[in-house]
Amino acid sequence: MVAEGPRIARRRLLAAATIGAAGAPVLAGAARAEPGPIAPPPAGDRGRPVTPGADRAAADDWSVLSGERVGVITNPTGVLRNLRNIVDEMHESGSVSIAGVFGPEHGFRGTAQAGGSEGTFVDERTGLTVYDAYGANVAKMRELFTTAGVETVVFDIQDVGARFYTYIWTMWTAMQAAVATGTRFVVLDRPNPVGGVARGPMMTAAYTSGVGAREIVQQHGMSVGELARFFDGEFLEEHAGGRLAQLDVVEVSGWRRTTLYADTGLDFILPSPNMPTPDTALAYPGTCMFEGTNLSEGRGTTKPFELIGAPFVDHRWAAALEEAGLPGVTFREAYFNPSVNKFAGQVCGGVQVTIQDRDRFDPIRTGVEMLVTATSLYPDFAWRQDSWDTARPFWIDKLTGSTRLRTQIDAGATGDEIEAAWADELAEFDARRRPYLIYR
Repeated sequence: MVAEGPRIARRRLLAAATIGAAGAPVLAGAARAEPGPIAPPPAGDRGRPVTPGADRAAADDWSVLSGERVGVITNPTGVLRNLRNIVDEMHESGSVSIAGVFGPEHGFRGTAQAGGSEGTFVDERTGLTVYDAYGANVAKMRELFTTAGVETVVFDIQDVGARFYTYIWTMWTAMQAAVATGTRFVVLDRPNPVGGVARGPMMTAAYTSGVGAREIVQQHGMSVGELARFFDGEFLEEHAGGRLAQLDVVEVSGWRRTTLYADTGLDFILPSPNMPTPDTALAYPGTCMFEGTNLSEGRGTTKPFELIGAPFVDHRWAAALEEAGLPGVTFREAYFNPSVNKFAGQVCGGVQVTIQDRDRFDPIRTGVEMLVTATSLYPDFAWRQDSWDTARPFWIDKLTGSTRLRTQIDAGATGDEIEAAWADELAEFDARRRPYLIYR
């Protein structure tokens, strides 16, 4: 039997990864991908195993990456089912020529806290250079790729499905740099842990930042592979002067848009220090909005983004939220003492957000109602202001995409009125993203 060359083997893996049940190709491995019809991966359902793209690539001895110098953007979530990091596995396999590793926020090995990185260093285990990519602009990312001699960029990080989680913007920056360098881009796809439903307000151009660099809604409802296709088709031409020379997505098998992370059969690896469980991820698209206030969002506790409060909050907040009757969630009166971040070392009153029905829970609608009731109950409630951005001082505006939510709440709008304000833009986004979706 004649042995396959690396490019033939790579094409076979991509074909296997991208042919739907109806036989329609979603992505092509040998040419730049064009948006195609939504096609399902191999059959899977709740409670049945889900296989990430990395495991599928590893099972084929990384043939999708053969013969090229590879730059890997990953972190501790870039693991196989055996829980070993893909860089360690690639390096030991001898099948991948790794030009360098690129660490996002929190770092490649995950040792840094929010807003931090590990810097550039030589990894002790592999001897590979790890470049600090957190906060890098396009010019810097391009310089890093050129310095390392990268021919193919691989992205493999577990996202949590919220616009303000920074890993997708590291990918966006890397994609722009890949356009500039003519570099191939490969996504080893993973499930969106909060499912495939899009929710919330749209980012506006005036409020783009590192927690929302382009115009997508607050809970985008896409895998990172789908987002890469969306970015390539919708934004790169305008912002990078062209599209990717080649975009390949090695798909997840067995994942459907209704499947939440708890039903995938996968171990949940903390994507960041304050994202310990799948329920944290479910709450995050809504309760992270409390970063934009003077209430603690639970950092420095064992329940970040599920414990919310401040020293001036009392039992009335939990009672008011329970009375609101929000679907799929209950609110327990809670007291906590954060070890770091806001109110470190002080006792805070507040609520514990407990998700009772994951299918009915709407994190953004929940977060809005929490903000509305907190502002009505507590005169000491305030929006966080940042002195470093005098033109756009309110952090909540960067998180939600505009001044609208903040000004509506200040004017006494109800949760229903606030949600109705973004209905049209959400529907438009939902329709716009459909050609780029991969999973049923």
